[in-house]
Amino acid sequence: MKNLLKEKLMKGEQVVGCFVGLGHPDVTEVISRMGFDWVLIDGEHAPLSLETMQMMLQAMNGSDCTPIVRPAWNDPVLIKRILDIGAHGILVPWVNTKEEAEAAVRACKYPPVGTRGFGPRRASRNDPDYKATANDEVMVTVQVETQEAVDNIEEILSVDGIDACFIGPWDLSSNILGRVPPEFDNPVYSGAIDRVIEVANKVGKPAGFYCNMNTIAWAQEKGYTYNTVGEADGFLDYGARVALEAAQKNIS
Repeated sequence: MKNLLKEKLMKGEQVVGCFVGLGHPDVTEVISRMGFDWVLIDGEHAPLSLETMQMMLQAMNGSDCTPIVRPAWNDPVLIKRILDIGAHGILVPWVNTKEEAEAAVRACKYPPVGTRGFGPRRASRNDPDYKATANDEVMVTVQVETQEAVDNIEEILSVDGIDACFIGPWDLSSNILGRVPPEFDNPVYSGAIDRVIEVANKVGKPAGFYCNMNTIAWAQEKGYTYNTVGEADGFLDYGARVALEAAQKNIS
């Protein structure tokens, strides 16, 4: 197994991905060939079954885009099955403590490092070296979306096996300020964001941010290197609106 995303991040490169919650392989097939470094298949908020996720992963075959999946929870059963269908990494939601970060690592790693059961099915079908390389190549990212996670960020990122962190700005705002959308000029909120990147740089692990076209440059300038820009639903909505507006301009 070779994780191109992890390799780029470990070299200090900027990477760009996007969220996909539309449950059809055509979506990941198109997105994975656009030039994105990675795709996040969202199993937390989108209505995606494992069967659908597997087809979405299969549609990415032959591309250089790395498939990462966000499970519904920090659950070793869910994580094991997602990795077995071929995800190259897991973005674990709602990790607030060192202990929860350690649990995520255990779920993603084979013994003696972790407790992942052996049965990689699709992940190893065309990869005879999968078992030997998976512990090193599978990427484990924790999502920072609470004040508790910010307070514990140094302990969380110091866990061996945690490769990166990723801020969910809406949940972080909801938790810290009690409201959304995020208020980036609020000193409490911006202080939390600055704290995360400060610690990530200190421990030498990449940090990412869920961005749109208006915030991607801001996040990159702050030092966030592991970012997404938008999501497939939004791309569809935006493209449809632009096309419709163009068509309606000359209709009286």
